[in-house]
Amino acid sequence: MIAIIDYDAGNIKSVEKALDYLGQETCVTRDPKEILAADRVILPGVGSFGDAMSHLQQYQLDTVIREVASSGKPFLGICLGLQLLFDGSDETPGVEGLGILKGHIHRIPDADGLKVPHIGWNSLHLSNDGRLFRGILEQSFVYYVHSYYLQAEDPSIVTATSEYGVTIHGSVESGNVFACQFHPEKSGTVGLAILKNFCEL
Repeated sequence: MIAIIDYDAGNIKSVEKALDYLGQETCVTRDPKEILAADRVILPGVGSFGDAMSHLQQYQLDTVIREVASSGKPFLGICLGLQLLFDGSDETPGVEGLGILKGHIHRIPDADGLKVPHIGWNSLHLSNDGRLFRGILEQSFVYYVHSYYLQAEDPSIVTATSEYGVTIHGSVESGNVFACQFHPEKSGTVGLAILKNFCEL
């Protein structure tokens, strides 16, 4: 069973549909008991960093997520779900993230010819033998929708990067905690293969 955490963020349905397509049993829930009983946990989401942290705290999911992260069971953050795992974001100064991983979320800088938000397909440069990318080819394309990007403190946890005016830390892995800034559930066959790798951890 894969628990998909529901904290009033956008884009939860598309993650559920992709996992259903892969034949996975899922439950969309904010019940701590269901989340802690699941074999794997996913924190998806599109929205504002500050609002998302407020909702996680309101539903006491911040504590549950930290417990899952320390339990050893596979955990995957997607898009906003990646950002929330880190210390904080330029989007909402003064609001602390979950702090499970070390790093900060910065706004993508304005640059000639590049629109913000960054919406669309971009290629991945793979590094550090990420388990999510087993069988995935270098320079495979994935789908992004974001205005803010991760700079992880520890480069050894970064398993994929993309270039968009800056180097975006597109995916990270630390022990049982995985996260993608891009949307694997919207990234065609490559994205489904990434999700399948997560389901097989």
